[in-house]
Amino acid sequence: MGLSRFASRVVRETLGAVRTAQMRCEHGYLASRKIPSARGAAERLVRATAGARGEGRGTGSTPRAANGFSAHAVSAGDVVEDGGPINPFMIVDDELRAIGERMRRAVTSDIPALSTASEYFFKLGAEGKRMRPTVLMLMASAMTTGISTNAARGGWREADHAPAHEAPDDVRRRQQRLAEIAEMIHVASLLHDDVLDNAATRRGLRALNLEVGNKLAILAGDFLLARASVTLASLRNTEVIELLSRVLEHLVAGEVMQMTAKPESLSSMEHYVKKTYYKTASLIANSSKAIALLGGHGEKSADLAYDYGKNLGLAFQFQDDVLDFIGSESILGKPTLGDLKEGIATAPVLFAVEEFPELQELVERRFKHSGDVQRAHELVKKSKGIARTQELAREHRDLAIAAIDALPVSESSYANKCRRALKELARRSVERSK
Repeated sequence: MGLSRFASRVVRETLGAVRTAQMRCEHGYLASRKIPSARGAAERLVRATAGARGEGRGTGSTPRAANGFSAHAVSAGDVVEDGGPINPFMIVDDELRAIGERMRRAVTSDIPALSTASEYFFKLGAEGKRMRPTVLMLMASAMTTGISTNAARGGWREADHAPAHEAPDDVRRRQQRLAEIAEMIHVASLLHDDVLDNAATRRGLRALNLEVGNKLAILAGDFLLARASVTLASLRNTEVIELLSRVLEHLVAGEVMQMTAKPESLSSMEHYVKKTYYKTASLIANSSKAIALLGGHGEKSADLAYDYGKNLGLAFQFQDDVLDFIGSESILGKPTLGDLKEGIATAPVLFAVEEFPELQELVERRFKHSGDVQRAHELVKKSKGIARTQELAREHRDLAIAAIDALPVSESSYANKCRRALKELARRSVERSK
């Protein structure tokens, strides 16, 4: 993602100087490209980032009928509880509607062109899976340890009409604001990514940069970051502000790492995982921790929330890497082998290099020569790269589940239902086909 000077200035002025990120996964994930076992690698990452709190393995995978994260469809593979299936998205669907309504108001502007561009992916039908707000609202409820009922949530179903700069008194409203902030940051990063990648489509629509041009698409992303910053400042919580500010820094750092990596770094799994954390997992990890802090939970519980988000994000991305090789274009809604065509070596390729050293040269020249993409595809298919990446994704799924299982015991049936839903999301992250 790219940030213009405008966005950088707004973030500095609104949030203050961002302290140098003490990125907890920068060291110790992999000592070399050769990985003895996916589980060992995943556990080392947890020790390096959060003090090895997610002991034990989570529930194993179960067969699933759904192709991906469906916000509404209930499949035969959904977790069954109290005689009925649990769909993680439907549990908090009422709150997601309220958050969506608020965001559609938040991204408007009195400048028509800017308003049209910034609203593009917040219109009804264009919101995507709403994965991040779903995870964050489920996490907010899952952290509850006392007795509570779903009925107590009645007032939260209505949209919050307070101005963005006003701090809400209610804890749940503050957590909803955090979900709104995370989604605005996510969409801003998509707008910037699409410009950098010359993307043609996004969420089944023409990419915004094709609709309004690169300049206005970049400014629309900047505008979303500015609005997110104002809302973030309204929470009046310096630790939460720091966490989300760090996410902005990570998004930029990850994109620059991808663009400017030296040849020797392109084939480094450690470099790839660090970049993946920055670009994909940092937002959901730090937002999950922020949700816990806003709820008044202690550092240990907040770190478990972070562990869940981090491992969910990494599992999701590793499965994306796999689907780029074995997925169906008609199901994915985008061409396969996209990363290779963009010169990016993902986990299946990096594992395959160990079996087929000739891939190293292709990786280091970013698959630029004629026939490089096809040859790399053939070698990955022959190798164990896809299987090892799937194993790595499952390890992060298990670590995400273990983080939820490690939360303090709750007497709330609704909190426990939300915990099961979070674990179901972790399972779906590696079992999806789109």
